[in-house]
Amino acid sequence: MVLGQTGEISDSRFGEITSSTDTADLAHPSWALGVLGMPGFTAWHGLLKIGEPKAGETVVVAAASGAVGSVVGQIAKIRGAHVVGIAGGEKKCRHVTEELGFDACIDHRAEDFPHLLAASCPKGIDVYYENVGGPVFDAVVPLLNDHARVPVCGVIAQYNGDGTPLSGPDRLPSFIGLVLRKRLRVQGFIIGDHYADEYQDFAQEMGQWVKEGRVKFFEDVVEGLARAPEAFIGLLEGRNHGKLVVRVS
Repeated sequence: MVLGQTGEISDSRFGEITSSTDTADLAHPSWALGVLGMPGFTAWHGLLKIGEPKAGETVVVAAASGAVGSVVGQIAKIRGAHVVGIAGGEKKCRHVTEELGFDACIDHRAEDFPHLLAASCPKGIDVYYENVGGPVFDAVVPLLNDHARVPVCGVIAQYNGDGTPLSGPDRLPSFIGLVLRKRLRVQGFIIGDHYADEYQDFAQEMGQWVKEGRVKFFEDVVEGLARAPEAFIGLLEGRNHGKLVVRVS
């Protein structure tokens, strides 16, 4: 996705063109790659179309300081939910609560992470926005309420696997049993499937929230294309603070 010279946000994959005067502050053209582009659209669709949060429910967001998770939590707050983020490190957790407005944020690196997460969700979890997998998902599962919804847009903890089955007991049968007993909705999605039908609605609603300051967005800008490989490795290791952008001139 690129920002054209005429001030239009254009996505060559889907042929969508939206006037930036309706959706973007031109002082931040890179937001076409973030809150007003694919990451923001991913957050909006997954939470509102699959998660369907209701006022008073508890929404838990993995990778809460990232480009997608940070937007998910803010939308959930707009919908009146109690929002708990999960992030890596004290600095990111402070950012999520103090600057993004989440009700709480738990460091997944903490030794007592499952206990801390449970304490922050005394009424259980109604919506879990999944983009991590691994031990974070393991800590969330016991807290899911009946009829909980789990939008799945990524499982980054598994991305480095070679495809061989994980060692240890097969937990799939017990999880499928839990899906049945608790009547869970676990739905994966690829955001590219939804541009034709939903992108315009997203751009209008998100653009308004950004203009009003109800959704904030932060970027981690790296200068120079030569640093792109280093930046990408840092992204996979969780070193970035917000949406990672490489600026070239």
